[in-house]
Amino acid sequence: MNKYNETFGVDISKDVFDCFGSKSGHVQMKNDETGFKKLLKQLPANSLLVMEATGYYHYRLAQFLYKNGITVSVVNPLSVKRFIQMKLAKVKTDKSDAKAICEYAVINEVPLYTALTDVQSECLQLFRLLDSYLKKRTATKNKMHGEEV
Repeated sequence: MNKYNETFGVDISKDVFDCFGSKSGHVQMKNDETGFKKLLKQLPANSLLVMEATGYYHYRLAQFLYKNGITVSVVNPLSVKRFIQMKLAKVKTDKSDAKAICEYAVINEVPLYTALTDVQSECLQLFRLLDSYLKKRTATKNKMHGEEV
């Protein structure tokens, strides 16, 4: 069913990411360039790495792996959450989440990730910054209006 030599589930957070391989088990690495390079060295040929969309944290790792020729998939966190609930899992740790993401990827067909170009990436960052400023402006206007009333 799975055409990859090994499938990895990645649970990523601010400082570290947990990686669980369908054959190799669990490792934890720093969520930075050194951790990314360390993971890259340990990956067998024809591997699939699957992670949840977590905003900025998953983006850096996904871009790094994609640019280094690794097959990556970024899945909807709600899909994985429902999968975990369906299995009636009681334990909720980063390691167990990485394992669940791995199992999810082995059972289900996951969409493959395509990286953004540098220009697209910069535009996305600018759009998010503009959106943030607009929300802050609206909140400030609403607060000023509330004070006037």
